[in-house]
Formats: sequence, C-alpha cells, structure tokens
Amino acid sequence: MTETNFESMRRAMVSNQLRTWAVSDPRVVSAMGTVAREAFVPTDRAALAYVDTLMPVSEGRALNTPATTGRLLTTLGVHAGEKVLVIGAATGYSAALLGQLGAAVVALEEDQALVDAASKALAGHAHVAVVKGPLAQGWSQGAPYDAILIDGAVEHVPDAIKAQLKDGGRLAGGIVERGVTRLASGRKAGNALALTDFVDAETAILPGFASPKGFVF
Repeated sequence: MTETNFESMRRAMVSNQLRTWAVSDPRVVSAMGTVAREAFVPTDRAALAYVDTLMPVSEGRALNTPATTGRLLTTLGVHAGEKVLVIGAATGYSAALLGQLGAAVVALEEDQALVDAASKALAGHAHVAVVKGPLAQGWSQGAPYDAILIDGAVEHVPDAIKAQLKDGGRLAGGIVERGVTRLASGRKAGNALALTDFVDAETAILPGFASPKGFVF
C-alpha cells in the first residue's frame, strides 16, 4: 500500500471519525492527520490502521480506536512544553501524538515486545522516551507530571499514579465499571483526584489494575 493511500485514509479518519465524535481541538486533529498510525500497528494489519475498531498489537493488548484516542487527547488539553506520562503506551501511537503536540513524553510499557515495538516506531520522534516497568506503579522517576494519559481502561487508578501528578495536573483515560468501559478525566487538587466519566466508549483494557476488594468507584 502506498503512502498516498495512507494519506487518504488519514483524511477519511479525520472527517468520518474525529470530527463526528467531538474531537474538537485543532491541534489534536492536525497531529492525528500527520502521524502515520500504520507505523504503530503490526505490518500485516497496516491496511486496517485507520479502521474505527480496537487494533490488536500483542496477546491481550490493543490500541484504542482513533476516535477514542482523539477524544482523550482533546480532553487532556496538553500544551507544548508540558511533561506527560503515558501509561500503557503499547506501540507508542498516543505518545507520538503527544510528542507532535510539543509535550515531553514518558511512554511507559511493561510488555517487553511492546517496549521493543514502541522504541522502533518512535525512532525519530522528538521529545518521547520509552521506559519499561509495571503499569500500575506509573513512572515516579519522571514525576511530577503536568498530565497523565492512561492509554486504555482500568478498574481503578492506584494512589501511586495519582501521586505522580502535579497539583492542578490532569488525568484522562478509560474506566471499567461492571463490564462497561467509559472515558473519564479529572484534575488533581491537593492530594485529591476525582474522575468524572463523560462518554461510553470501546476501550482497550490494561492489565494489572483490578480493583482492590471492597473498592467502589
């Protein structure tokens, strides 16, 4: 498939998926119309890179749909120069978009195959560092962050991750509740971070975030 074909697919993604689903930040739209998503999916699935469905990238792991990615980035409202942590970076697509927005990005992944894939796909993308570690622990070495993107859905956000946000910092990601995935966001105030869900969305579920026994969202 030629680069011209992929460019056409990116334009169609912007028109048919992003603009129709409240992805309203022109910077996010521009970044998603520029970054080659096909470079972040398995080679044999490149032709499907812009389809509006979860994209399997390894056993039990997938990239969010383009619309979900765009909505999360729009909600997060990242600006150039901010420090951002991506939890569950997978092959690095969202991290690449944040780098395109001018953020200094730490892309955290725990699966070695995905770490290797992200490192390869992100070669040449400025301002993005790929690191390996347990997703549920975040990456305290780079804290505090202006924003954290949980690039998938979790049953709860561990305190260790909340602690890595600056006071006033933002977090956005997916929440799993009774088998339903929703997108949610919040801003840290002091030591508190309350998340508010804003839309139901098919979202890739991240491992290692089971709710503690007795936890109520």
